[in-house]
Amino acid sequence: MNILQATHEYERWSARQVPFVPADLRLKHRMMTQSAFSFLRATCYRWLQVWPEVCADLTAAPALRAVADLHVENFGTWRDSEGRLIWGINDFDEACVFPYASDLVRLVVSAKLAGRAEHLAVKLDEACDAVLTGYLEGLRAGG
Repeated sequence: MNILQATHEYERWSARQVPFVPADLRLKHRMMTQSAFSFLRATCYRWLQVWPEVCADLTAAPALRAVADLHVENFGTWRDSEGRLIWGINDFDEACVFPYASDLVRLVVSAKLAGRAEHLAVKLDEACDAVLTGYLEGLRAGG
């Protein structure tokens, strides 16, 4: 299956789940062409299809609750119900059970692509170090 077929199948399935606004879908398609980063952000369904092939050596990682659509723009701040300022992941609409390594790889890929699109100023080795360090610190702190 190629990307056009995958997109068609995903959009057909999605349209059965929620009503689509045709103009919004056309806008999404235009935005997907702006950069590789924009394309990555819009195609989580395709990531889930090709990741096991592209990163076959990581597919045996333990499966757990994954964001699946993790990328650098899915982090932000908000106020919780008690008014506290919270920072973290703010988009879980594609969450599923998947090998945890996929989220880490996708986050680093997004940092690289966001840098190319001038959305983020970080070098790939810095992004890799930050993701690994943050992940390990999170594990050490209990999750």
